[in-house]
Amino acid sequence: MATVLWSCSEEFLERTPQGQISTASTQTPEGVESLLIGAYAMVDGTGLDGQAPWNNEISNWVFGGITSDDGLKGTDAGDQPEQSFLERYEFNSFNGHIRNKWRGVYKGVARTNDVITTARNVEGLTEERREQIIAEARFLRGIFHFEAQKMWRFPIYVGDDVYDINDVESTKVPNGGKIWDKIEADFQAAASVLPDNQAQVGRPTSYAAKAFLAKAKMYQGWDDSGNAVVSKLQEAKPLLEEIINSGRYRLTPQFSHNFLVETRNNEESIWEVQYAVSSATGDAATQGVGLAHPYIAPWGCCGFYQASQNLVNAYRTNEEGLPYLNSFDSEDVTYETEYTKPLDPRLDHTVGRPGILFKTFQIHQTDFIRDLSYAGPFSSMKHVAEPEGFGVTGWGNLSANNYRIMRYGMILLWLAEVEVELGNLERARELVNMIRERAGNEEDFVPKVVQGQNSRQEYSFVDGEVAANYKVATYDDPWTDKDMARQAVRYETRLEFAMEGHRFFDLQRWGVQSEVLNAYLDSEEEHRVYLRGVTFDAPKNQYFPIPTEAIDRSILNGEPTITQDPNY
Repeated sequence: MATVLWSCSEEFLERTPQGQISTASTQTPEGVESLLIGAYAMVDGTGLDGQAPWNNEISNWVFGGITSDDGLKGTDAGDQPEQSFLERYEFNSFNGHIRNKWRGVYKGVARTNDVITTARNVEGLTEERREQIIAEARFLRGIFHFEAQKMWRFPIYVGDDVYDINDVESTKVPNGGKIWDKIEADFQAAASVLPDNQAQVGRPTSYAAKAFLAKAKMYQGWDDSGNAVVSKLQEAKPLLEEIINSGRYRLTPQFSHNFLVETRNNEESIWEVQYAVSSATGDAATQGVGLAHPYIAPWGCCGFYQASQNLVNAYRTNEEGLPYLNSFDSEDVTYETEYTKPLDPRLDHTVGRPGILFKTFQIHQTDFIRDLSYAGPFSSMKHVAEPEGFGVTGWGNLSANNYRIMRYGMILLWLAEVEVELGNLERARELVNMIRERAGNEEDFVPKVVQGQNSRQEYSFVDGEVAANYKVATYDDPWTDKDMARQAVRYETRLEFAMEGHRFFDLQRWGVQSEVLNAYLDSEEEHRVYLRGVTFDAPKNQYFPIPTEAIDRSILNGEPTITQDPNY
């Protein structure tokens, strides 16, 4: 050994680790581009060692779905018990899902800061490309911090002004309050530099940055008690109108086209989380929603994220085709026998119902459900790829069905919210009717089918008939009551974006979580016995607790820099 050490130079002992990116290799134009791709890779919520992908999934089916009146944890009582605690509003700082959400979000922040600091110093970049890289990174940094602000009442903001990749102590910053101003600054900076068009669809445009800037303002549009903060809504309005007046976007003719692999990046899309899948790998596929598929073949796993009876009932309409704004939950949409009363057709593109064709796979039946007595008969379906996108990797739960995180329909309904609070009720009605007109496109009605003789997958269409008594109409009478207009816009928002992970956070920003969710629990407990006695406690449950791990790891000079939400 002495001979070997004597005969080897010092360079021989200094080996660059295999499978890692060295700091030196990133100090090039190619290197910083690879760092930027690494930051994008964190957007979908995967990429954290030792973390289940659904803990930090960007669609927030756990934190924004099963904690709301839209969805239930589903599957059976013993699977993923940490989700059961979340569903029952038993939030605690040791919950692994909450911990991993924090880890994932701030790993994304770290990657964006690495991009920004590297791009500023690397040689060989054109100044134009340097600015573009930094703008894209600031857009992504805004996305990650937006996720943090929705989750935690007082998160931390980590900017490139403090970030130092060589100093693990640099990011130990205090959480002094809400961070909306810094989130807005990131989106504003990105919007001022990003182009109106991008050659690659996954990269954000200036309009995408403006849309998220408007969204940040909309999330500040009401206080925790539900009172409108008109100044923030007025700031959002010109951004929303600019996007609408640009003529770049329109509603897809069919609502269902927002949830198919074949129709990704369509005319309604402002920014999508891009997924990819091949026969060789599903690493870039929709891993985070893999559990939330029916329990039966061809998926086989795992029955999570079922729809609530409350949500299904919300799609009932009267004989004129309008929703029951005040009494939607007074009657159940049943499944044991065919339900013949009027329904909004968006229901059967949102929820899998027994007896109805499920995304052209087969007729949904109660054995799609793992435990019918536990979480009921309804499945979630928007994120499920159509048959043509199934099974590419061998497991169809992994697909390339993009998550439409920002689409034109959101812009229309956010502007409708603004117009209501500013007293422009007729403009709000016009915007809502645009959404409802699209919902009424008969070409998008789910067809009626009958079961074949030879296999579950075999069915035949019933000529000229649709699966249910679909009826949806526009609001044709003038809106003169501000309270009714506000209720109608918020109701439409639920119908349009149900099961997409937004509902808990919509109720949060409107300041109505306690009112809505406790009414939901009073009703849903009649169907789901495990919800009996559960209450939503405001202000505590309006946000999640900061993970104990994050506080423990923030210790600097003997004291933690992060303090827990005072409600926990």
